[in-house]
Amino acid sequence: MSSIMKWSPFFDNFDHIDDFFKDVPMVSPSKQGLIPPVDMYETKDSVIVETPLAGADPKNVSVEVENGVLTIKGSCERKTEVEDKNYYRKEIRAGQIFRQISLPSRVEENNAEAEFKDGMLKVIIPKSVEAKAKTIKIDVKKSE
Repeated sequence: MSSIMKWSPFFDNFDHIDDFFKDVPMVSPSKQGLIPPVDMYETKDSVIVETPLAGADPKNVSVEVENGVLTIKGSCERKTEVEDKNYYRKEIRAGQIFRQISLPSRVEENNAEAEFKDGMLKVIIPKSVEAKAKTIKIDVKKSE
C-alpha cells in the first residue's frame, strides 16, 4: 500500500533542510582530506584565492599552480586535544588538507605568491598578458 503526500505550494515537508545544513561544519572531510572553503576573486592584474587554514603550520602547507589549476595541500594538527574529555560535539578537525580549484583566467604560474596571516592563506597569481583587458583604438577612414 502506498501513501499519497498532500501537495503543498510552500513545501512544508522540506522545512527541516535548513536545520540539517546548519550542523554541517565549514571544513568537510573527504577521502583526500579536509577541504577548506575558498574565496576567489580577481583584480585588474591578478587572481586572488583566500582560504582559512586555522591550526595549520605554514611550513606544512604546499601551494602549486599548474595548467590553470591551484592545488593546496598540507596538514592540520590539534596539539591540545585531551583524551578524557566527554565531547558533546567535535567539529574541529585535524588531518590532511587538500583543495584543487580551476582558475578562471590565464595566469603567470611562475609568479604566484602566497602569504599566511592569522590563519588565512592568501594566494596571489598575476594574470598573463593575454588575459588582461586590452583597449584597441579604432582608426576610422573616410570613404573616397
